[in-house]
Amino acid sequence: MCAKQSRDISLVMTSFYLKIVGIWLAKDRSEECRRKAAIIYTVWVLSFSLYILLSDLYYTWGGDFGELIYVACTIMTVVMVLFKILVLFWQKKKFLELVAYSKKNFWHSNYDCYERMVMNNCSRTCTYFICIFNFFAQSTVISYAIWPIMENIGKNESERLLPFKMHFDLLSMSPYFEMMFVAQVLTAYHIGVGYLCLDNFLCVINLHVASQFRILQYRFVNIHMVKMEGKSKEASDSAPLYHADKCHETFKRCIKQHQALLAYGNKLEEVFAIVVLGQVSLFSLLMCLDGYLILLGELSEARRLIFVIHIAGCMCQLLMFTYSCDCLIRESTRVASAVYSGPWLRLPVNEGGRMLRKDMTFVIMRSRVSCCLRASGFFIVSLETYTSVLSTAVSYFTLLRNY
Repeated sequence: MCAKQSRDISLVMTSFYLKIVGIWLAKDRSEECRRKAAIIYTVWVLSFSLYILLSDLYYTWGGDFGELIYVACTIMTVVMVLFKILVLFWQKKKFLELVAYSKKNFWHSNYDCYERMVMNNCSRTCTYFICIFNFFAQSTVISYAIWPIMENIGKNESERLLPFKMHFDLLSMSPYFEMMFVAQVLTAYHIGVGYLCLDNFLCVINLHVASQFRILQYRFVNIHMVKMEGKSKEASDSAPLYHADKCHETFKRCIKQHQALLAYGNKLEEVFAIVVLGQVSLFSLLMCLDGYLILLGELSEARRLIFVIHIAGCMCQLLMFTYSCDCLIRESTRVASAVYSGPWLRLPVNEGGRMLRKDMTFVIMRSRVSCCLRASGFFIVSLETYTSVLSTAVSYFTLLRNY
């Protein structure tokens, strides 16, 4: 056995952000109370932010078109976060079951050297994706805080700007302005955490399930590695028959693992199907509006930088979860090839050998239907989804440019 796996950075970051928004496993009653307080605070922050932005949209309506697009883009981001949090809270029980199963069977299991290598590669890929996406998401939040500071340089007290407009005259005066500025920055940070936490988890869990399918392939191919120590001379004379029976027992354990992974994939789809549908549906329009504000919007350079970072984060986010879903499809389908590559040709045709060949046929037939994530039954999420969303965003941008 290889050495114990070191602490996974991607899992630490994912669990930390989910705890901030209030959706994670609670160890005791006090932690459960903190979790409930966190989810209440999250929903309150998102609802109040949406109210402020809708008020700004009301006052902006009929004015500058670029400013209207700016407010609409921000509203869509908050709506997306609120939608994901509410859906996940609605599916909280199933979500926590997924987390508990993963902690027991994926993240704290004993692996041999090859299986440990597969899990380490998975952890490394997850860490790359999580760090890059988190960088863009947090940079977007920081840019929302920096641009009003840059715009306020050289302005008097009555002309100062907040990150998000609030149509109250007293808020431009000290100390109300400073207090509201800090409150809005903290609110933007919390929205940013809600924006990335669920996508982090979905990417991590998809890649871990795909790695479990890869480990299962390895076990199917190597079911003949049955230890024969401790057998008597009489038993060694019937070693081929004994070996076939032991291979069949090992094969049945692999089938149970395959069934468990498929059931896990179905439950994952139940939890995230509506979230994925809403998110993919908004991505095209969101990137279209970002592109308009970057190329055609009459914004200052500081505000334009917000949407340069935001569109880069959206593209990274979309690639992250479409790639992870594509890995899930590919690795679950490759189980059939791994089963066929097993040692079934070399096994004797006794009862164990016949049963193994029969079971192998059923596993190959089942593996032809891949484990995948569907957007509420409308389409299967894969890397093709990434190119389709980008193509749709360009089409929307072409229409908006001619407006």
